[in-house]
Amino acid sequence: MDKYQVAAVLDEIGTLLELQGENSFRCNAYHNAARSLEQTEESLADLIKQDRLGEIRGIGDAMKEKITTLVGDGRLPYHEELKKKIPPGLLQMLRLPGLGPKKAKALYDHLGVQSIDELRAACEQGKVAGLKGFGAKSQQKILEGLPFFEQAGQRVRLDQALTIGESLLAAVRAAPGVIRAELCGSARRRKETIADIDLLVSAKDSGPVMDLFVTLPGVNQVIGRGDTKSTILVSAGGATLNADLRVVTDEQFPFALHYFTGSKDHNIAIRARAQSYGLKLNEYELAGDGRKVKCKDEADLFRALDLDYIPPELREMTGEIQAAAEHRLPTLIEIDDLTGTFHCHTDWSDGKNTLAEMAGAARALGFKYLGIADHSPSLTIANGLSPERVRRQHEEIDALNKTFKGFRLFKGIECDILADGRLDYEDTVLATFDYVVASVHSHFGQTQEEMTARILRAVSHPLVTMLGHATGRLLLRREGYKVDLDAVLQAAAKQGTMVEINAHPQRLDIDWIHCKRAKALGVKIVINPDAHSTHELELVRYGIDVARRGWLEKKDVFNTQSPAQVAKALNAAKHA
Repeated sequence: MDKYQVAAVLDEIGTLLELQGENSFRCNAYHNAARSLEQTEESLADLIKQDRLGEIRGIGDAMKEKITTLVGDGRLPYHEELKKKIPPGLLQMLRLPGLGPKKAKALYDHLGVQSIDELRAACEQGKVAGLKGFGAKSQQKILEGLPFFEQAGQRVRLDQALTIGESLLAAVRAAPGVIRAELCGSARRRKETIADIDLLVSAKDSGPVMDLFVTLPGVNQVIGRGDTKSTILVSAGGATLNADLRVVTDEQFPFALHYFTGSKDHNIAIRARAQSYGLKLNEYELAGDGRKVKCKDEADLFRALDLDYIPPELREMTGEIQAAAEHRLPTLIEIDDLTGTFHCHTDWSDGKNTLAEMAGAARALGFKYLGIADHSPSLTIANGLSPERVRRQHEEIDALNKTFKGFRLFKGIECDILADGRLDYEDTVLATFDYVVASVHSHFGQTQEEMTARILRAVSHPLVTMLGHATGRLLLRREGYKVDLDAVLQAAAKQGTMVEINAHPQRLDIDWIHCKRAKALGVKIVINPDAHSTHELELVRYGIDVARRGWLEKKDVFNTQSPAQVAKALNAAKHA
């Protein structure tokens, strides 16, 4: 297990203890240890090997032992025993808005509620409203959150799924006799949330890889074990998913890779195109008229149907086949195209690291610049910056910039969009920044008309450079607020305001569909990690996934330019 997987287990232990009614000190010890692990910059394996785990804040001898066990064995008996004591439905209930461990425990203790269905019934019968600490408003909020939960189902975020999928892929690639192996399904297409993991392997003998697959660390249950397909239930990184492994011959691999990558609608259209050529395409072959079309890889398969290679992210039946036939598919943006990023926080507000530490991490990633965008004053919970603190931060940035060669820190702010659309600073303060990220952090319950007018006013402000996390959604936890996003994008296009892809995997906001719309309108996109620590700068990779699904090219994304070009564009926008 890596540090994120271990942290997820520790965090879940804290939650399980809360559900058992343990004292807050013991519960928080696990939550705090999880956060400390996530934020450490060093390799967890190295810390264990050098016996330096105790140097991490909040990790004592008992916690060291548990972490070492998790890293070495991939499981922790204490964690597994705790899970057996708690009905699985209680953990599911925690995904509902406003329902934390204490309230879930109260529902279980007083009403015997231990599943989503039982919770719905208790709400519909008015029993929840009568409980101490709930009331009619809480009961109604739970009822309103149930459809969202049901729509999300048992899906997990992309980052969690990739933690599992990439770990399984590395393991099966190392199995004896494996020729090729790839991740398939919606994870390969980089959908925002994932229902299960699909792995494909080519080998002459399936036995060794199947034997390894069903005995890997983290396997909770072997659902099925066969010669060509096995299914396991596996946990890692705070998520639990079904994972399927299919084994084919190497000759069949290209066809199976395409088939099991999907999407369903894309596959149907490709099969129909094959039929128009007098051929039949399935997961094993492309054949017809007594012949088989040999393909070494997917590119050969597309070529046989007179198509350019279609990247997996585009296989959603949104025009990719026609574009491939007409040789007009976009040259999709790559992670190496990014030259820097802008929406990043430091310990001046609610970030963990200093300006110097964030700059150092950005340089280590190969970035040529980094934009600092701490919070504005109305977000007091995040230690927002007063105008005086803004001035002092700018002085520190100026001093740091004098020490850099080939790198620059830009002065930015994440400025709150107030309830009426005004911004959280006077224009005289806003004018001191190189750029302004305007974001909504409050009054999520406004009507669509109110929220749309509010954001339209902000994106039309001449000193606003980019709109942050445009819908405010938290994937699988909170729906976005009601807003006419198309109207916002049109206003951004008119004003020349950029719109961010917030690359944090909890957000991925805007989504790929609106990326495509923004591109059509001529809105410049900026990929930002919303980083609150140095390691979160790497989250830009998930923003790249969204951009690629949205057909974006390097030229469509603002932060692919050189530092000089960026500085010139920001200065021109501010003084327009």
